[in-house]
Amino acid sequence: MDLKLIYIMFFAGVFGCYAQKDSLQNSYFKSYDDKVTASLYYLDTSNNFQIVYPVSEKEKATLDLIPNRKEQLGASLSFKFVDLSFGFSPKFLNANKDNIDSKLLNFNARLYHKQWMQSFTYFYQKGFYVSQDGINAAFPGFRSLKIGGATSYIFNKKFSYKAIAGQNESQMKSAGSFIPNFSAYYTNIKYKSPEDRINGDVYLFSLAPSYFYNLVLGKHLLVSAGLSIGAGVYVTDGETKVLYEIDTSFKMGYNSDSFFVFMNVNHLNFIQDETNTIGLTDNISTFKITAGYRFNAPKKVTEIYNKINQKTGL
Repeated sequence: MDLKLIYIMFFAGVFGCYAQKDSLQNSYFKSYDDKVTASLYYLDTSNNFQIVYPVSEKEKATLDLIPNRKEQLGASLSFKFVDLSFGFSPKFLNANKDNIDSKLLNFNARLYHKQWMQSFTYFYQKGFYVSQDGINAAFPGFRSLKIGGATSYIFNKKFSYKAIAGQNESQMKSAGSFIPNFSAYYTNIKYKSPEDRINGDVYLFSLAPSYFYNLVLGKHLLVSAGLSIGAGVYVTDGETKVLYEIDTSFKMGYNSDSFFVFMNVNHLNFIQDETNTIGLTDNISTFKITAGYRFNAPKKVTEIYNKINQKTGL
């Protein structure tokens, strides 16, 4: 197996630790921040683009920029402010065959403070193919870089977003919440060859109200769904255009104080408004299966953490 992705998320856990100090502890959700959480996961994620451009006064053409898919297997270990993850793309998964020159690096983190939530996203891809009218052409040198995130406010204190985003908290009673989001992203699309050169920057801003609901069935089953619809603008080459945002989220699984298994599906779409000039539609899709186990931290680990906490205040 050829290692394709290695990432260590230390400061992602730092973000999470601040949230624990301000979390509302009630009968609606339960925190597992004092536990060691070990998990295995399968991840399939990509950032696709669609370029629409006029070919005549009445006709438009569509060009799809689709990255070579890379399915990942990985493991993670977290405790308090430390969160370590390791992922790789094994050759025996069908999507990883013949993707020798492809690369994918995806990093996500969240910061919580009371009812405020800030997400951070880093998405790097190399190796695309271009599809138009059923004809595909490989562009291994094509790459995209996305950096950004969203600022959100969770109105209902009984609703746990952490139960959706991670495994350090569990929703104990059904609850939902209205959550407005303000998103800001920077995207760079680059391609270089002896014949052509592309280097485009896109700045995206949107405001989208959303609603999420965590349905607790019995004591251990969770079904969560969310929908966000909004609008904003994206700026490219000095031109500002209107966009629409549609974000869907679904999570289902089993959770106990020790063992858990979940499936997550997310689709984030920034859709261009109809114009007579070139436009860009931006789509991020994620499918993830996670299984893991929580256990009490060894005494030595707890002692080390307490010493660091006393010196740093983390």
